[in-house]
Amino acid sequence: MSEKKQNETIMPVGGQAVIEGVMMRSPKRLATAIRRASGEIEIKTQEYESLIQRKKYLNIPIIRGAITLIEVMILGIKTLQWSADKAMEDIDEEDKKSGKKVKKKKKKEGMSNLSAVLTISFALILGMGLFIGLPIYLTTKIFNIEREALLFNLVAGGIRITLFLAYVWGISFMKDVVRLFQYHGAEHKSIFAFESKVFLSPENAQKFTTFHPRCGTSFLVMVMVISLFFFAFLDTFVIYFYGDINLFIRLITHIPFVPIVGGIGYEAIKASAKRTNSSIVQFLIAPGLWLQRITTSTPDLKQLEVGIAALKAALGDDYKDELVKEDAEVAEIA
Repeated sequence: MSEKKQNETIMPVGGQAVIEGVMMRSPKRLATAIRRASGEIEIKTQEYESLIQRKKYLNIPIIRGAITLIEVMILGIKTLQWSADKAMEDIDEEDKKSGKKVKKKKKKEGMSNLSAVLTISFALILGMGLFIGLPIYLTTKIFNIEREALLFNLVAGGIRITLFLAYVWGISFMKDVVRLFQYHGAEHKSIFAFESKVFLSPENAQKFTTFHPRCGTSFLVMVMVISLFFFAFLDTFVIYFYGDINLFIRLITHIPFVPIVGGIGYEAIKASAKRTNSSIVQFLIAPGLWLQRITTSTPDLKQLEVGIAALKAALGDDYKDELVKEDAEVAEIA
């Protein structure tokens, strides 16, 4: 790789919104920044190396995507729990000041691995039931198209997408979720500013869009679209070799392949991020970017300050290599 090419390479970073803050992840560390009730920003940083970084033989297409998704879910839930614990501390402190009686709790640091696994398992079962099992059940019971593999999965997929959109739209009216979506926007704007190599300040980051092609929202939409055709092929295979298919067979064949579909979606998002100027790629990622109009909101400068603090902490000493002049021109991204 040429020296010029190396200088153009941007360290891959990602993240998620948490309660009153942002979590950022780089290839070397994980950092979460939250705004406490006092107005101060509290940052939690830890060294982090993914399983596919430690075990190179797992770094193969699709498999690495499935592994990464599980890791991201575990990290995300642990981080959300930590931010929730801090939010409760602030509420308890306010109650003390107002004279309310506060129950004494055992001090704990974050979430244990066992708790994370149990929470993940519950979330997966609930998600599988709502977005995999229910669409298959409804399509089977309402429509007489069980042996029409492609048509069945198009209908089931349509129901799945409708349920997902209804869920996202419904929670978008909740006060706490509105704040979460603003921090989601702060995460995207901060990453855009870093990837564009501008000085990381709230004012500079505010000039960028909140719609990022590598967002988890876009990933979910991509997975839902891919699943339509993947499961249609799988059903065709089952019908051809087994001779029959029903609700039970669909459930026991579709569910085990969900991580594989997720892995394919991961590869698709990863590839699309490198070809955003392609008209075909822009067409494919458009639904995900459209949905981000619901899942992201424009943050204020204080929220961007939190997002940038998390990003700088995740980058650590590597950030100095990406610094540019503070008065550099910032290109607006539409």
